[in-house]
Amino acid sequence: MGDPVQLKDEGNKHFQAGDIDKAIECYTKAIKECKDKKVLAVIHRNRSACYLKKENYTSAATDASKAIDFDAADIKALYRRCQALEKLGKLDMAFKDVQRCATLEPKNKTFLETLRRLGADIQAKLKTTFSTDSRVQNMFDILLNEEMETDKREKAANNLIVLSREDAGAERIFQNNGVPLLLNMIDTGKPEMILAAIRTLSGMCTGHKARAMAIVHLVGVDKMCSIMAVDNEEIALAACNLFQCINDSLTGGDSRDYGKEEALVLDAAKDLKTILLSLLEMVANKKVSGHGRDQALNLLTKNVPRRDKKEKNNSRTLFTIDHGLKKILKVCGQVPELPDQLPLTENTQLIASVLLNRLYEDLTCDPERNNFRDVCDEYIKSKIDPNNMDKTLHAINVISGLLQGPFDVGNALVGHQGIMEMMVALCGSEREVDQMVAVEALIHSSTKMSRASFIITNGVSLLKDIYKKTKNEKIKIRALVGLCKLGSAGGDDYSLRQFAEGSTEKLAKQCRKWLCNPQIDTKTKKWAVEGLAYLTNDADVKDDFVEDEPALKAMFELAKSRDKTILYAVACTLINCTNCYDKKEIIPELVQLAKFSKQHVPEQHPKDKKDFIERRVKRLLKAGVTSALAVMVKADSSIMTDQTKEMLARVFLALSEDSKDRGTIVAQGGGKALIPLALEGTDVGKVKASHALAKIAAASSPEIAFPGERMYEVIRPLVNLLHTDRDGIQNYEALRGLTNLAGFNEKLRVKIVKENALPDIENYMFEEHDQIRQAATECMCNLVTCKEVQDRYLEDGNDRLKLLVLLCGEDDDKLQIAAGGALAMITAAQKKLCTKLTQVTPQWLEILQRLCLHTNPMIQHRGIVIVFNMLNSDNGELAKKLIESEMLEILSVIGKAEDNPKRQEVIDAGRACLVRAMELGLIKPFSSPS
Repeated sequence: MGDPVQLKDEGNKHFQAGDIDKAIECYTKAIKECKDKKVLAVIHRNRSACYLKKENYTSAATDASKAIDFDAADIKALYRRCQALEKLGKLDMAFKDVQRCATLEPKNKTFLETLRRLGADIQAKLKTTFSTDSRVQNMFDILLNEEMETDKREKAANNLIVLSREDAGAERIFQNNGVPLLLNMIDTGKPEMILAAIRTLSGMCTGHKARAMAIVHLVGVDKMCSIMAVDNEEIALAACNLFQCINDSLTGGDSRDYGKEEALVLDAAKDLKTILLSLLEMVANKKVSGHGRDQALNLLTKNVPRRDKKEKNNSRTLFTIDHGLKKILKVCGQVPELPDQLPLTENTQLIASVLLNRLYEDLTCDPERNNFRDVCDEYIKSKIDPNNMDKTLHAINVISGLLQGPFDVGNALVGHQGIMEMMVALCGSEREVDQMVAVEALIHSSTKMSRASFIITNGVSLLKDIYKKTKNEKIKIRALVGLCKLGSAGGDDYSLRQFAEGSTEKLAKQCRKWLCNPQIDTKTKKWAVEGLAYLTNDADVKDDFVEDEPALKAMFELAKSRDKTILYAVACTLINCTNCYDKKEIIPELVQLAKFSKQHVPEQHPKDKKDFIERRVKRLLKAGVTSALAVMVKADSSIMTDQTKEMLARVFLALSEDSKDRGTIVAQGGGKALIPLALEGTDVGKVKASHALAKIAAASSPEIAFPGERMYEVIRPLVNLLHTDRDGIQNYEALRGLTNLAGFNEKLRVKIVKENALPDIENYMFEEHDQIRQAATECMCNLVTCKEVQDRYLEDGNDRLKLLVLLCGEDDDKLQIAAGGALAMITAAQKKLCTKLTQVTPQWLEILQRLCLHTNPMIQHRGIVIVFNMLNSDNGELAKKLIESEMLEILSVIGKAEDNPKRQEVIDAGRACLVRAMELGLIKPFSSPS
């Protein structure tokens, strides 16, 4: 048992020392022990102050209220409750509390100022509320009036969307019985009205958990699913966005403090489970359109697997596997050429494969993975039926889907007895659809070298026969891609060619021919790009391909088409053409050892050397690769996997290698396209994209390369490149990019400071590498006009100013220009630094004199400006010391020099110093005797 007064005093000491958690602990113990009401009021009041510091405003208001219950005139408790209520948005209640405070102490300026401010805030809020109310009512009147012109009703519906994105507007729509009206709009069946209603609901659900839950119950999950199921891409996408807004609000997108109500009414687990089950039901439902199915799969991909692997709970994934894995496999197994299949788009099966991959990657242990494999295995076995070829085809297509998703699962299934043989047998079937499905499965299963070897032994002659004999272009091209993939099984290793000399070039030529044929449909052309993705491992093939401009342009047009399943193949082809894949370092000693022990040694193709790669990059840029990449980056998030993003980032980096090409990249939208790649994806991909951004930012005008608000988004990726675990070249390019941005405007400088870049930039100013040190100093030179940077130089106990002074004394002209410029600007802005400059190093005067005597006019001008700032610093002793030194002689020589356009800035600055010295009475004007 502790003494409450002693515990209170102990809490006060912790509070004064800034240890708020310890203070709360002491006050809480004291409250439990205390029986005296007056002491209890003081303790509650003190704990309220602690909660204010911790930004726990609900608890702060509760404690202050308890203190007021004991003493209604406790002015401190009243004001603390006022502060807490204001932060909670309860302005009218906060106003009443501060009004009481002002009545008790009418001369207290703090109370009067708070009273005035809260009064103004309440008036503004009332004005907004009333104006919003009238706007909402007006729009509802127009929408309810069936005689109103259609365009006016649609305009009112679109205005509702805008209004719903403001919190006050969303609340007014909700309170004015808006949800039933929005449902009436949906029931009209008019696409424009349905879209407006769904988008309004999305705005109302965003960031507000209670409202989102209410809308889920008022509209109903089944109703939302039926809207998403319609065969209209725009409506399906809007409904998908509504589900996403609801999910985000129910799972933590709402930061409001609901207090006690939260535990009572805001348990969202049941609603989230209902939504998940409904989406899984949509996946294999025949009544759902292809667009609706795509969006259901997209929602599952985005929201089921854990976003952060450090989070231990993967129960959503396990639930989805138990209740929906077979449904997703059913989508993968669809063969559109057969009757009675689910409605699909070009992208549906790839999205399903991506989802399968994300689910498998989210599993945490072997038993979970084994269960996933067992469900897939059981599903395949249930479909294989020698008497029903359609069911067997379905099973083979499922394996294809798994090979494009969780490859290990698909690969294990292919290895089961009879599966590979069945694929080979189906290739020889009379039915064209059998051949097509089997050839596709062979293509996907020959990814691993060991499997490719099996097919080379057993399937090449079969694929060649299909290629030669079939008259169906769709099968012909797939057989060709199978041959392409097998022909490239050795990768870029010149010594591991699978086919005879010249065979791969012939295959590639045929692919290019198909690609340029306007009569062939997009889906078939896609397979031509797949073939090139494999064949361009061969340097002869990629060299021929980049010389064929019509084929390049045809591929880029395909990349811009609606069928986004092509993205990966295009990205692979571009990676191969630019040679921007990771290359293993070849150690000569190990090569000799391998040769001695008769092991295989990879060989580089002569056309994979630097000059050939540079030529290929130029050809790609000329054909318009950047605009194609910019369109690819905007693709749907589930198809644009992190691996694809990384590949695109690698291509961008290869394209931006030569500074002369960066203008072309910017002109075709490359700067804007790189920003999302630098912010999302694999760690390697983000670094590569950031590096490409740095190259562009260093050499381009920010407003042209990154128009509008985008230039502010560029800063974070560049700052991330400053980390010490990045390469020196990445550090250097990032510093140059930041230097260019910092020189553009004050807002960008403030953003760089806010992104915590200063410690890294200062660190690189100490760097031994000359170019990195120079780049860091130039960056600091452009940042010193920022108030936050100046404050860092004014702080005591660091060597920042000393470093700048010492860098001015280095022998590198560019470094001296940067350091001298920084010193000149910062001493002009902060007069205190002129005095501090003389205290950081005894060599300051010598360094300054060297600057003023320098032969480079730019360096000399900076030195003389620093001297002028010191004379102008209101420190008479410092000015006197400067004039009594040899500096006066240096300034006199410069000031008396004849005007010279090349050195005029220096001469004018020298004369300004002499005039200032005369004004201070340190020197007198020279007058000749009469």
